[in-house]
Amino acid sequence: MSRPAAPAADLYAPPAAARELTVVSADGARLHVEVHGPECAPAVVLAHGWTCSTAFWAAQIRDLAADHRVIAYDQRGHGRSPAGRTCSTDALADDLEAVLAATLAPGEQAVLAGHSMGGMTIMAAAERPGFQEHAAAVLLCSTGASRLVAESTVVPIRAGRLRTGLTRRVLGSRAPLGPVTPLALRILKYGTMGPGAAPHAVQACARIVHACPRRVRHAWSQVLDLLDLDHGVRRLRVPAAVVVGTADRLTPPVHARALAASLPRCVGLTELPGLGHMTPMEAPGAITAKIRELVAAYASPRRTDRDNETDNDDVRIGEGA
Repeated sequence: MSRPAAPAADLYAPPAAARELTVVSADGARLHVEVHGPECAPAVVLAHGWTCSTAFWAAQIRDLAADHRVIAYDQRGHGRSPAGRTCSTDALADDLEAVLAATLAPGEQAVLAGHSMGGMTIMAAAERPGFQEHAAAVLLCSTGASRLVAESTVVPIRAGRLRTGLTRRVLGSRAPLGPVTPLALRILKYGTMGPGAAPHAVQACARIVHACPRRVRHAWSQVLDLLDLDHGVRRLRVPAAVVVGTADRLTPPVHARALAASLPRCVGLTELPGLGHMTPMEAPGAITAKIRELVAAYASPRRTDRDNETDNDDVRIGEGA
């Protein structure tokens, strides 16, 4: 059951968490984590993308927390998580493992949804023991495994060395983004959202992206430039759904189609007409519905101590019969 639709002005306002915690990753990096919703409900873990934060998932959290336990965290250097000493896909995988261990009971499984760099985080962690213990299914949203700069269409010219070089300079720029002005909104909408994106969605997205420190934006752009997680895709053996916007310039549909073809257990590829890269903000209902579908098919509510006691009573009754 979902909550009634929030007014447009409120949809992207981050809801208050039921509790917050700090999780320490393998190299000592400290991660801000939020938990929303009932403690015994099926669990969903949300991993945001490059230059974003937990606020990016506000619409999904607001809906899902009615009947799910929603865990969202700020990637290192983003939001309220300080920058760690390392920027790498291994660090992203370490961080995800740490969050899963800190928020899920031993053996408890959750649906994991990753947008952009969050999806790459999931691919990087595919072979990790903590991921395999806790992942019931995953949603890979607006993401790719390799050739991100070469395939990007942010620079609107023919594919080739010139476009790749110009794209690398644009995405790797050290320039500050500055205040959210009308010109900044137009640039951000062109690069990251579809032509029909609602003004309030563009505004909310800009506030999140412009809040990312430029040194963090640049450092992670270098990691994404060299990304090669094709091996992680082939080892991601849990059920995986893939979603992409047809107007995505940062990770165009070619990436989603490649993921769907390589995933051992792809359970669907959805191409959303006219949407750009920020699909959870552009079409929040569609992304939330995909997460709910995965939970219904592959996840279960958290077991309580009372459940375990009941099971033990059943065993004893059976033994004495």
